[in-house]
Amino acid sequence: MKRAERQYALVDLLRGARRPRPAARLADEFGVSTRTIERDIAALQLAGVPIYAEHGATGGYAILREYSLPPLNLSATESLAVLAGLALLDSSPYQAAARRARAKIAAVMEEEHREPVQKMLGMMQVIDAVAPTNDAVPLGMLSDVIADRRVVRLTYLGEDKDGGPDPSTSTVRDVETMGLLRAGDAWLLAGWCRLRDAIRGFRIERITELRILDEAPPPRDPALLEADLARWPTRRLT
Repeated sequence: MKRAERQYALVDLLRGARRPRPAARLADEFGVSTRTIERDIAALQLAGVPIYAEHGATGGYAILREYSLPPLNLSATESLAVLAGLALLDSSPYQAAARRARAKIAAVMEEEHREPVQKMLGMMQVIDAVAPTNDAVPLGMLSDVIADRRVVRLTYLGEDKDGGPDPSTSTVRDVETMGLLRAGDAWLLAGWCRLRDAIRGFRIERITELRILDEAPPPRDPALLEADLARWPTRRLT
C-alpha cells in the first residue's frame, strides 16, 4: 500500500473505530512498523487532520467523529503547480493559510511524485516578492479586515525620491477596505481613503500600524474600484 493510500485508510479506520487504537495495533493492521504509523499520524496532524492521543491502559489514537478527508488525486504536474502557486503567497496577507495548505498537499502527495516535485520546486526561485518585515501589523490581521470589508486606521509611510519608504512623510489614514492587489513586486491593500477622498492602494510593507475601527463602512459603488483598476492590466484570480 502506498503512503497516501495508507494515510487515507488510517483516517477512515480511526473515524469508524469505537475506541482509541494503539499505535502497535494500527501497525499490525497495516503491516508496517509502529514508527511508520507514528510518522503517518504526525503528517496527518500537520495537514490539519484532528487526530489526538488518549493516554492510559485503553488509550491510543482517535479522531474527531465529524471529520472527513475528501479524496485528493493530483498528478505530479498539478501538485507542482499548486505548491508553487501557494509559495508565491508567502509575502501576502494569506501567508499562514498558504503554508498550512502546502503542508496538507505535501502530506497526501503520491510517494512517487514527492521526489520529482521537490526537485522542480528546488529549481524555482523568486526574486521580486518582498515580504513585509514589520511585526507590528500581522499579515493574518490584514486578511481578516479584507474579508470583512472593515474600516481601518493605518499609519502609512510615504515615498522618497528613489521610490523607497520615507518615514518623514508618514500619514494616518482611515481606509474602507475594498480588496487586495498584486502590483509588480508588492501586495497592496486597496480601499477608499478618507484623507484623499478617493480609492488608493497601500503597499503592505509600508503600513507601520493598523487599528480596526468599530464602524461599518458606508455603501460604495463597486464601479468606483472597477474604474480605478481599468487603468491597469489587471485580472481576477477566478
